[in-house]
Amino acid sequence: MQNQPKKRILVAPLNWGLGHATRCIPLIHVLVTHNFEPVLASDGAALKLLQKEFPDFKTVELPSYNITYAKKGQFFKLKMLQNSPKLVRAIKAEKKATKEIVEKHDIDGIISDNRLGVYSKHIPSVFVTHQLKVLSGNTTWLSTKMHQKIIKRFDECWVPDNIGEDNLSGALGHTSVVGIPVKYIGPLSRFKKINCPLKYDLLVLLSGPEPQRTYLEDLLLKELKRFKGQLLFVKGIVDSESKASVIGTMTSYNFMTTDTLEKAVNESRIVLCRSGYTTVMDLAKLEKKAFFIPTPGQFEQEYIANRLTKLGQVPSCKQADFKVGMLDDVEHFSGLKPTDYVNNYKKLFSLFKSK
Repeated sequence: MQNQPKKRILVAPLNWGLGHATRCIPLIHVLVTHNFEPVLASDGAALKLLQKEFPDFKTVELPSYNITYAKKGQFFKLKMLQNSPKLVRAIKAEKKATKEIVEKHDIDGIISDNRLGVYSKHIPSVFVTHQLKVLSGNTTWLSTKMHQKIIKRFDECWVPDNIGEDNLSGALGHTSVVGIPVKYIGPLSRFKKINCPLKYDLLVLLSGPEPQRTYLEDLLLKELKRFKGQLLFVKGIVDSESKASVIGTMTSYNFMTTDTLEKAVNESRIVLCRSGYTTVMDLAKLEKKAFFIPTPGQFEQEYIANRLTKLGQVPSCKQADFKVGMLDDVEHFSGLKPTDYVNNYKKLFSLFKSK
């Protein structure tokens, strides 16, 4: 049995910020421990991040979606509609590329994190998402229906959350669906909690597509000049190497790899960041207090931020409203807490051994 070749699993996260790639990291590690051989596929910053995290693994570049956010939040939905022809073309190219990758690299199974065209009718294909319900304002019913139609092309849908009330995604990941084999696999985080002295009073963690990432960076660099305390600023720009600079009490990095960022978050008293779902999972794992600024116009992040604020866990505000003094509100909130969830990965991965 030990001499049998390892089954190859194509792991393909969407390049939409770094969240989809980073939450695939723990899945990739578990695949290895269960004697699978991951082949990694994405594009842009997400692919660069995976290559830095797993330099010895095979990687493949997929066609880029080339989706950008609107400059103003109120035009987010319009921008998405304008991008839809580009998205359709990208998915078509993605399907063609996937077929070629499956044949060239002898792929035995697929795990696609929100890449809509990365699946195959000939091998087990899994779609990873925390959005069974896709919020889009008054068109939520339509965006949800379209998304679920895509999910049905896969053999299974894995939701990185708990199945019960003690969950992180709320209505996003806990909506009744018909005809979709859904499995809740528990929150995914690449981090571990470390008991260590606090070094930073505030960690700013930026991520997400342009131009909104840059808009928030400019806003925070200006506003946080009045912050008193040790400040660590991680910009979320994946370059060839991680570069640090120190100005006064602020230390800034363009990006951090998993090990260095894990240490930094553990050493920070408060984290200021977007309310992306992967970030929420990471901060819950590390039991952190945070302040959320959702990406303007992105309904999903606005929902998560509002929900956690109402639950008394994390304060939040609109991007245009942020003032440094709002960080004092963090002390009146409980912070995020981990959930006790043990996944049976042997059973979960049995899909890839059944065909």
